[in-house]
Amino acid sequence: MTFVNRVLAAERRIRPHVRETPLIESPGLSARSGARIWLKLENLQITGSFKLRGALSKVLTLTDAEKARGVVTASTGNHGAATAYAGRIAGIVPTVFVPRGAAPSKVERIKLLGARVEVHGDDSAVTERHAREVAHRTGQVFVSPYNDWDVMAGQGTIGAELLRQCPDLDAVVIAVGGGGLIGGIAGYLKAGRPSIDVIGCQPVNSAVMAKSVEAGTILDLPSLPTLSDGTAGGVEDDTITFEYCRTAVDRYDLVDEAAIEEGLRTAFHEERLVVEGAAGLAIASALRVAPSYAGRRVVVVLCGGNIGADAWCGIMQGR
Repeated sequence: MTFVNRVLAAERRIRPHVRETPLIESPGLSARSGARIWLKLENLQITGSFKLRGALSKVLTLTDAEKARGVVTASTGNHGAATAYAGRIAGIVPTVFVPRGAAPSKVERIKLLGARVEVHGDDSAVTERHAREVAHRTGQVFVSPYNDWDVMAGQGTIGAELLRQCPDLDAVVIAVGGGGLIGGIAGYLKAGRPSIDVIGCQPVNSAVMAKSVEAGTILDLPSLPTLSDGTAGGVEDDTITFEYCRTAVDRYDLVDEAAIEEGLRTAFHEERLVVEGAAGLAIASALRVAPSYAGRRVVVVLCGGNIGADAWCGIMQGR
């Protein structure tokens, strides 16, 4: 099955359960950048991030026997909440492993959505390895945050929506962690419209995928703390997303923490949007690359809105 067909199949599975999120033009960001900036509001998705698409795409493929064995996943927050919500729809209670240091607001949301939460490790890659080991030992199904064809195809449904909403788009800016979001969107867009530029952005403090692409192989690199916690951490050695990140992404942009903070403030001041760090990262990156697209249409994927109230207030006040 081609990847485009995988995305179209995922679209049919998840459409009754997810929102087709708005795509809005931002006059303020457009004026500041010289490009025509559009915002894809995945922060308004159910559970507050794009992750619901991939989790649902996977969970809705499970057989009754697989559901009876149980579901395990690993997450810094958003994927866990998405898997918990998908479990509700499928009638199962997933177990979500989170690393120490995961945002408390995101962990609480996972619990409220009905999943069991267990803490393991200090880095998302360590947490993922442990969750996979648990799944293998117990016979449960592991729902990867990114290293799974059904998950990546679910994220690719954003690409299908973008071409419906803005068929003449010129470029898209996407935050990158494990590569499921950008791999899914880029894989779909490039198949039909190879002229669309795909720009991946990562925090300087955790740029594992960008540096791995540069090296031509997946690297085991440490990560420093970052406001873009949804993209932080390592990448699995065998991830299917790497080839898409290597071949379907036109360039990578690394963004420092001060610029990510300013991206969060910009989202609020220009559009009154409350978004999380990974979305602030994408806004900051878009403003950096937009001068290359003067007068052209650039879509920024605002991947989520799950940020703690204290953290957001501190950033707005410059603390």
